[in-house]
Amino acid sequence: MRFSPTVWRAGLAFAALGVAFLGALLVMGGNPVGWALIALGLPLSGVLALAGDALGVAFPEVLGERLAGLLAATRPWMALVALYVALKIPVPLWPEGFPVLGLASTAALCAAALAFVWERVGWLRAALMLVVSFGVGLGVELLGSRTGIPFGEYTYAGAPAPTLLTVPLIVPLGWFALTLTATSLSRGRPWLTGALMMLWDVGLEPLMTTQGYWTWTDPLPLWAGAPVQNFLGWWAVGWGLSWVFAGLAPGLFGRAGVGWALPGWLERVDGNVQASRVPSLSLLPGARRAGEGLDFRVVYAIEAFFLPGGLVLVGRYAEAAVTLAAMLAGLGLTRALRPARRAVARAR
Repeated sequence: MRFSPTVWRAGLAFAALGVAFLGALLVMGGNPVGWALIALGLPLSGVLALAGDALGVAFPEVLGERLAGLLAATRPWMALVALYVALKIPVPLWPEGFPVLGLASTAALCAAALAFVWERVGWLRAALMLVVSFGVGLGVELLGSRTGIPFGEYTYAGAPAPTLLTVPLIVPLGWFALTLTATSLSRGRPWLTGALMMLWDVGLEPLMTTQGYWTWTDPLPLWAGAPVQNFLGWWAVGWGLSWVFAGLAPGLFGRAGVGWALPGWLERVDGNVQASRVPSLSLLPGARRAGEGLDFRVVYAIEAFFLPGGLVLVGRYAEAAVTLAAMLAGLGLTRALRPARRAVARAR
């Protein structure tokens, strides 16, 4: 069985991150050898993500070329995604700081999402997406925690600060970043976006309830206290937000021609932004041309590593395995359902 260069890079980079993760576990257990594994695994994962498919005599040259290309094309949103990843790294070494690091990491990811959309389709559409998703996210959480609709019966009592109307701030910020990631990965298909977010929540439920962000009281629990209704609710809200995103900026998701008829003033203010060229270095399958590879889809692959890892750290091993399987299934589903390249080219 032959693997694509993208799969090789992703697999080797994840293996190197696994070395660093093992080091963190050793440090938590009082073994100083873990620091050496962390120091080895973290930079090695970046190197292999860039050129893991070129191991051999050509490796130094390929790594140098790709690193130079990446640095030359690095955009603000990429730097913010790197910050979001960096803020996750100290969690194993400072577990009691999870609320601080979690909020900071989510805020960095939210800022990265805003910068990504701003760069590609302009500040006004970016602001509209942020406002709509934050407002809807806050609204459904307020409704859900008070009435049980649409997610089931749960409470935010005892959630770590800061909160907004009792809802932890991390939650509405997350709705924007998660929806953009899933919509990018689904190429603007709302039903598939909802499915990806539902699979993502398979890991979020056991992790966030363990950390005390919310507590389930539903009489019909299915997974980590959450009922079937919760996952259907995630699908529905993800579907709705993705429909808004794809309507506001269809070209951003390869769906040109299926957006809304936006008001003329919006087109005049914000309609002539050109997508910048970025290097084809995505850890995800399907990248073929420069400008098509490294986009916000990469966040889903990053979470496929860190979310199960976080569950391992809190001793939820079975949930970690199920989460990893669920998120890999999401990646596999998008690969199987990705549009033909000719159709994508027409959309662009």
